[in-house]
Amino acid sequence: MSSRRSRQSSASRISDDQIIELVSKLRQLVPEIRHRRPDKVSASKVLQETCNYIRNLHREVDDLSERLSQLLSTIDADSAEAAIIRSLIMQ
Repeated sequence: MSSRRSRQSSASRISDDQIIELVSKLRQLVPEIRHRRPDKVSASKVLQETCNYIRNLHREVDDLSERLSQLLSTIDADSAEAAIIRSLIMQ
């Protein structure tokens, strides 16, 4: 890892304080951590939970996309319902 760090310019390097600040922000954003005592959750656990949370969000988006596709296939493309769905998607 030190060789990788030495190749990075000092301008692109993230300081320890910045990492601490970013982990702190993640603690506030990820629901699984936010409901615990955030100061008792290690940085590695924060990163693990953040990855899990993002995976779950991706699954939810995929599921909702599938459900929307199924819904759109069951309605007439020129109907009022289709127009409402199109307008919501375009927002």
